[in-house]
Formats: sequence, C-alpha cells, structure tokens
Amino acid sequence: MGVIQIPEKVHRIIGTLAAAGHEAYAVGGCVRDALLGRKPADWDITTSASPMEVKMLFPRTIDTGIHHGTVTVMIGRDGFEVTTYRVDGEYEDCRHPKEVQFTKSLIEDLKRRDFTINAMAYNEEHGLVDEFDGVGDLRRGIIRCVGNAGERFTEDALRMLRAVRFSAQLDFTLEEHTKAAIGELCGRLQKVSAERIQAELVKLLVSSHPERIRDAWETGITRIILPEFDACMACGQDNPHHIYSVGEHTIHALQEIDADKVLRLTVLLHDFGKPAVKTTDERGTDHFHSHQAVSQDLAEAILKRLKFDNDTIRQVKKLTYYHDYHPALTCAGVRKAMHRIGEELFPLYLKVQRADILAQNPVTQERKLADLAEMERLYKKVLKEQSCFTLKQLAVTGHDLMDAGIPAGPELGNILNHLLEAVIEDPQKNERERLIEQALEFYKG
Repeated sequence: MGVIQIPEKVHRIIGTLAAAGHEAYAVGGCVRDALLGRKPADWDITTSASPMEVKMLFPRTIDTGIHHGTVTVMIGRDGFEVTTYRVDGEYEDCRHPKEVQFTKSLIEDLKRRDFTINAMAYNEEHGLVDEFDGVGDLRRGIIRCVGNAGERFTEDALRMLRAVRFSAQLDFTLEEHTKAAIGELCGRLQKVSAERIQAELVKLLVSSHPERIRDAWETGITRIILPEFDACMACGQDNPHHIYSVGEHTIHALQEIDADKVLRLTVLLHDFGKPAVKTTDERGTDHFHSHQAVSQDLAEAILKRLKFDNDTIRQVKKLTYYHDYHPALTCAGVRKAMHRIGEELFPLYLKVQRADILAQNPVTQERKLADLAEMERLYKKVLKEQSCFTLKQLAVTGHDLMDAGIPAGPELGNILNHLLEAVIEDPQKNERERLIEQALEFYKG
C-alpha cells in the first residue's frame, strides 16, 4: 500500500479543528487513492465539529450542504468539503436520507458509507482508521459493501451502479454478497435520476476497463438503465464478419477505442439497431441491413433519455450513422467522406472504424485494416494539399454569386452545393472566376 501524504492545506484544516478540541480526518476516496498510489482528485474531511463550529473557525466558508453537515472551507482559491460525523435517517427516494443526525463517533459515520474501500479515515496523529478492512479489500481487489449489502443498496440505489463503476476504474471484482444484492435490488435504479445514471455510466465507460459493463449486464443493471444493451447481448451474429454476439462485439470494441466520452459512447451504441433489423437467409447467414440508421435513432433516443447535452448527442449520432461507411479509396472519395462526416468528426470516425474492425472476425481483419490504412493515408494527403471539401474552402461565397446576379434564396444554396460537389471531385476547379461562370450556367439553365 502507498504512503498517505496529506496536502499542506488539508493538514492546516485538520490542525485548526484539532486545536479547537475537535476530531478531524481525511476520509473516503482520497484515502483510498493515496493507499493505491494514485493522486486524489479531491480531499474530503470529516469532523466531530458541528457545521456552525466549522464556520466559526475559518474566515471563508460556503454552505455547500449545511443541512446534511457539509461546509466548504476555502483556503486561497481551493475549496475543501468538511462534513460533520453523521448518522443517516430513513431514505425516502432510494437516494437521499430524509434527515441526518450528527454524532461524535467517527465509527458511526464510517458505518453509513457505501464500500469498505471508501470507509477509511486518516490523520497524522492517529494514523489510519480502518474499521471494515478496506485495506484488506484493496489488497484482495474487491468491491464490498460496508455491513449488509442489501441495506446499503436499499438506502441509495445508485450505489449499485457505483459498485460496477469502481470495479471498472480499479479493475476490482464485485464481492459475492455485494454482487448478489445488486441482482436482487437493481430494479430500484428506476427511481434514480437520469443525470446521476449518466454520470456513473460515463465514468464506467471512460475507465481503463470499460469491459466491466459486462458486470452491469450480469447483475441486471443494464436491464433497468440500458435495456437495449441486453437485446444486443442476446443477438447472435452468424456471419463471416463476426465471431461474437452483438453485445460481446460491442464489449470488445470498447476495449479498442480511446478513453474519450464521445468515442466510447459511439462504440457502445453503434450496433444497437442490429437486433431490430436482423434477418437470416436460406443459408443461415445473418444480415443487418440498415442497422446504421436504426442505431442512430436509438442513440439519439437513449442519450436524450439519459439527459446528455446536445453537442454530445450530435457527435455520437453522426459517428453512429457513419461507423460502417466505406468511401471509395481515392482522394475524391475521401474528400466526399470528409464533407459528409465533417472535418471535426472525421478523425474520430477513423478511430471508431478501427475499433469496430478489431472486434470482428480475425480472418477478415487484415484486408479491412489495410483499407483503413489507405483511407488514413489519403486523409492526410487531402489535409496536406488543403484540398477543398467544405463550403468555407470554396473559392466563391454566396455574396460573390449575388454580386454576379443570382438572387438570395434556396436556389443560391443549391448552386453553392453543386459547385462544392464539382470541386470535391476535382480540386483544380476551385477557381473564383470559373466557379462564378459555372454558377451562372446553373442559374440560367
């Protein structure tokens, strides 16, 4: 286990509380990460002092969640959450306690936490407080609830998805009783807000082990939050291009793509349309015609359901639709593809294609990867030559055509698009006078 080194500002807060006669410890994820040799993103502090006592000791505080005992103490520009030891009352919405009671017992406070690895506290005077063997579970590489797993998940249903998310981030396995309790209680996730589901799902997907989404499927979580994934897991692909079910193909592809939110979401959703369009011919071969369009529609519906922002939805939709698009392997073909997919998304499209190929039948991969390498070569050539593939690169503008006598309106836009198509096919045609002349021929003709 790593050595816990408390930052100076955290040490100052703990020291100030201790000098006033209060207990104070760093607690939770920061202790876990320090023991694992990771740099904690945040340092949280737990204390026997009441919120008002905390506020009296520090000149700058913010009432972050004062009714639940949390005050943010500002040291310079940095904020640190300081929370009074508490015992949670009855949970009313599968997520939040109806009320909390403050306590003077650190152990009582640690008892209410989700997992043993998050229920450790530390200060330099008393060392590590590890009542529930969090260090042992870190060594064993398991996610285990504090106390009774059923009680912890009944209190806060989101903890079930958090368990899988931690398994993905840390490459840990779910402890037997913890996993069984998720299977029994996962239906309670229906009561958790879409925003909180989204946040945990994204953390799982962009982790170093996105394949742990299989844990979410095995425990029944995806049946509640992402039933379309379950349909993919049940959808076989008896096809020369594939050796996995749609779901298993997706899991393998997730492991082949960068840990980026848009890329991982695209790979997760890219084949969700396959179960709906699957057909089997007389030879027993499965086909999935038009699955790209259906997957795009499902991606949009799912991302809206999970309250994703519009820009993420826009990018994932387009990448999902074009994930299986194969342009002609010529400069003109690649320019057309760049125009369709967009300058911003085309490099991501290439990464999605690679991940998709690497999760298919190895027998077919060599030729497909060679074609992809050629497309990447042509893409770099187009960029180097600064060939035109967007309207903004066209040598004429709408104002130029209006000055030439073509009135504003839909026809003007159509003419500009005709000119762009011609230039994409032959970049040498991207000359202002020549394009104006061609535009007038279109208009008069």
